[in-house]
Amino acid sequence: MKICGIVAEYNPFHNGHKYHIEKTKELTGCDAVVCVMSGNFIQRGLPALFDKWTRTRMALENGVDLVIELPTYYATASAELFARGAISLLDSLNVVSDLSFGNSCTDIEILKRIANVLFLEPDGYKKELQKEIKKGVSYPIARSKALQTFLKKEIDSNLLSKILLDSNNILGIEYLKALLYCNSNIKPISVERIGGDYNSIHVDRNICSATGIREMLHNNQLDLVKEVMPDSSFNIMNREILHGKSPMFIGNFEKEIFYSLRKSSAEDLKNISDVSEGLEYLMKKASDECNNISDLIDTIKSKRYTKTRIQRLLIHTLLDISKSESDTFKHSPSYIRVLGFTKNGEKILSKISNCSNLPIVTSVSKYLKTANDVGKSMIEKDILATNIYNLGYQVPSYRKSNEDYTKPLCTII
Repeated sequence: MKICGIVAEYNPFHNGHKYHIEKTKELTGCDAVVCVMSGNFIQRGLPALFDKWTRTRMALENGVDLVIELPTYYATASAELFARGAISLLDSLNVVSDLSFGNSCTDIEILKRIANVLFLEPDGYKKELQKEIKKGVSYPIARSKALQTFLKKEIDSNLLSKILLDSNNILGIEYLKALLYCNSNIKPISVERIGGDYNSIHVDRNICSATGIREMLHNNQLDLVKEVMPDSSFNIMNREILHGKSPMFIGNFEKEIFYSLRKSSAEDLKNISDVSEGLEYLMKKASDECNNISDLIDTIKSKRYTKTRIQRLLIHTLLDISKSESDTFKHSPSYIRVLGFTKNGEKILSKISNCSNLPIVTSVSKYLKTANDVGKSMIEKDILATNIYNLGYQVPSYRKSNEDYTKPLCTII
């Protein structure tokens, strides 16, 4: 059985995702697809629109055979650590032959060259990076400028600039870098993205970015959303909405975030993961001066600190992800947390159980009885993330605790 891996958030699952899966099967000839998917909070520093089990069912209905949760520490981290955690997890299964990701650059060799520079960090590149950082720009911009200077004799500057401005290309480069980091034998496959770009809100050939769909949902434009999602995904989503589980946005956690900030001292905030360079003082000051989440983010963000980074800091504060915790998990996940599978996925799980050294978690309570300290801490953060996520529901009956213990696996057998 040939098995291909995908890393995704499916926030929510749309026609572009379905195209990616179908094209992946066509290009690789694989028999099955395994997806490592973010849980209830995602890499952009936001809550997922719908919980991880709902999004798992969307994926299983549309060509994915096995969904594995990317632990919260990685799911809410920088693109580098997000990719490293996800690729390390796929690699540790020891059954995945190919990694497929969507991007706008059709030349994967260029992406590999960029990834190689970022992985090896030659002296010339590091020198240029430090020059750019001293200018006070954000790290992503500094890195982009440094790469353009270092690779100017190999890659046209305009082309390189265009590549590095695209979020999908950047994430693809991080996947390639993570493959190098893991010394993995998994072969990368790039699927050209169709329709609007990552941040586009426009519809093209019944395809719209997740960003656009989130905007539509925020405006309650379900008629437009229906056109850009597979019927099964839309029906799953609509059923959740009709039952009172409206899409989740960062504003749902406004009070909880302000509480976390206002109860903390600047010294407490300094210990939160990814807080550096005096950001703790900005966060503390803004939390005292602002009264809503939009103003809070706008007050903290700057030329140096992007909106996405600030959102991640707020989610790290909300989930109490400290520097000491995140430093422990910079290498690889400690378990394979199964969220759902098809009949084909059941066969894959059987193969994984014979090939992987990591424990397969289908019961959180059972895993905790035998988990080591790192694994225990990691999965307890996943449990906390779900417990806090559920506080965002408007309907009180959905604010349940410990669903990670009680929620059944999603199965399509």
